[in-house]
Amino acid sequence: MPTPIIGLTSYAGKNKAGHPIVALMNQYLTAISQAGGVPMLIPPGETSQAVTALLERLDGILLTGGGDIAIERFGGEPHPTVDGVDLERDAVEFALVQAAEKSGKPFLGICRGFQVVNVALGGTLYTHIQDQLPGAIKHDYDSDSQRQYLAHTIRMEKSSALAGILGESDLKVNSLHHQGAKDLAPAVKPAAYAPDGLVEGLEIPGHPFGMAVQWHPEWLLDQPVTRRLFGAFVEAAGKG
Repeated sequence: MPTPIIGLTSYAGKNKAGHPIVALMNQYLTAISQAGGVPMLIPPGETSQAVTALLERLDGILLTGGGDIAIERFGGEPHPTVDGVDLERDAVEFALVQAAEKSGKPFLGICRGFQVVNVALGGTLYTHIQDQLPGAIKHDYDSDSQRQYLAHTIRMEKSSALAGILGESDLKVNSLHHQGAKDLAPAVKPAAYAPDGLVEGLEIPGHPFGMAVQWHPEWLLDQPVTRRLFGAFVEAAGKG
């Protein structure tokens, strides 16, 4: 069986000289490589024709973390903490999710990617959890120093495909986000919850592999449970 090629969404930025770049933290690439896949970056700003061509050639899509989604995408409540909005990245990732959901192409969303999956399929977000979810716990730990800090426990839906892959009913995870799912998209079901009730895992029933998690498993590759998640994703991509 050929080695699965996994497309990873990326972000636009500038290098120290001020020149435009397309980039992504190496942890995502490491996670895919360790699971047996070949990672390939998908730049923001691609046309709809390019997205279609990518989906025909890629075996799976990893929707990575990053800045916030434009609130106009889901009628979100404005908040001063909204940051890092990239309209071109939104457009590419929404097109990828919608096409992958229809075609059955395996995909996995992480943090921002979790939120993209929910909104692209018709859901909404809290634009700042701490101010908008009553009884919210702290979710926005420091992304510079606490990426591997196990901030809280999540409770798995026992009947979910995600729980079956992870093999755990409860799991300690990191937490590096200030936004989260408010109303779930009609096509998805919750697969995991934070202690305050925030949905931290979702999946599309009947899809070969349509899942997303709100935490950052790519920073927890020392955990067997995390390696099982990436392994199951790459395996599903290889069956396409």
